[in-house]
Parts: sequence; C-alpha cells; structure tokens
Amino acid sequence: MAKTERSIRVDSVVLRHSDYGEADRLLTLYTREQGKLRAIAKGVRKIQSRKAGHLEPFTRVTLMLARGHDLWIVTQAETIDAFQPLREELDSMSQAAYVVELLERFSYEEGANRELFDLLVNTLERLVAEKDPFVPVRYYEMRLLDLLGFRPLLFECAACGKPILPEDQYFSAELGGILCPADGMQKNLVRPVSMEALRYLRHFQRSSYAQARAADPTPAVRQEIEALMNHYLTYLLERQLNTPEFIKQIRR
Repeated sequence: MAKTERSIRVDSVVLRHSDYGEADRLLTLYTREQGKLRAIAKGVRKIQSRKAGHLEPFTRVTLMLARGHDLWIVTQAETIDAFQPLREELDSMSQAAYVVELLERFSYEEGANRELFDLLVNTLERLVAEKDPFVPVRYYEMRLLDLLGFRPLLFECAACGKPILPEDQYFSAELGGILCPADGMQKNLVRPVSMEALRYLRHFQRSSYAQARAADPTPAVRQEIEALMNHYLTYLLERQLNTPEFIKQIRR
C-alpha cells in the first residue's frame, strides 16, 4: 500500500467485529481491493450511530477508510447487501459464520485476492438462494482450497502416484489427498473414504457451481464428506474451528 494513500474506498465483507474501547468496534474485513484489513469504527456502539447497521458480520458494504496511526478508520459506510435471510434462522446464520471463519483463519493481511473475495460473496448469495446449504458450503471449501494452494489429490494416490481405482480408499491430510488401499494400510493418521464420498468430492472439485448443484448424496455420505473436509481443514490450520461444533449443537 502506498505511503501517500491517506484514504481508500473499498468493497468489503465484514468477517467479524469486537468491542474496542468504550464505544468503538474493531472490524475484520475482507475487501476486493486490499484483501484482509482491520479497521476501527469509532462511536459505532452509541445508540445514535448511523454506521452500526452497516457493520454487522457477513454484510457486504462499501466503506471509506482513512489511515489512522495503526489502523484504518471507517469514515463512511453504505450497505450493498446485508444478506438478511441469513440472520433470520440460526442454521443459516451458523453456515454463514462458518464460511467467514474459514476465510478469516486462512487469510492474512497481505494484499488483494479478488478471486477469494468473489468466492466469499458468491457463497453468501448461494446460501441465501438455496434451501439446503450442503452444496454451497462444500463447493466453497473445495474452491477455497484451490485458491490457497491446498487442492487435495483425488484422482491418483498421494503416496505412490498410481491412479485411484473404483473401490474404497483412504485419505491422508499430511500427504494432502487420497491413498490407495496398499499405501493407506501402511500409513498412520489416515481416514477411510468410501468410493461414493470420493465421487462427490471429485464432482465438487472439477465442476462449475451450476454442475455441482446436481449433487444429492445420502445423509450418511454427506456426514462422511463434511467430517473429512473438517479433518483436512483443521490439519491445515493446526487448530480447531469454532463454528462446526456450533453447527452440530444446532442440529441436535
């Protein structure tokens, strides 16, 4: 960022906020123009504040930011899309929270990535449009891994490189992909993967979203895929995510 740049206008999604001082909020944003940023919204917790409604998590908002001593300061805010339906049901809100948590955990304040920004916005739009969040969220996970350089190997063994045959396999988070039975039985910390789950994982990896929408796995296969993706993402992050446990509690 140029040192002479005293103010910027950004198209952003609010990932999260936290109280800061007596009346301010610290915002974590993902912006189209600058990538991940932190900014202070001064006085936003006061009753008379006009900015408060524009700065809720997973709101897409146009912001004017002025450079402060350490952080950007929000001077203007205008909502583009509040994704209001995501706030009306706890399950929808938890899925949106998972989407933004993943991006926040995997991203750093290191410059723009417009593909990541577009993926985030498109996924929030899909969660509003679709009754079932399974495909939007699983597709998001797979595209996120692609864009971050963690694309899992699903068509050849991650250990020996041989093509994967149509039979149940294993998955190694350490090696970043599927293992054939011969290698899977020799490795530690691997997870069994059914051929049906692998078929859908491949479908999400190589399809457009329009094509991916046709996926309709059984409840058991959905659970297997979700658990496998959570296992891989947790391994990459080297820490547990908060929202999957919250989602499980809601389902109970």
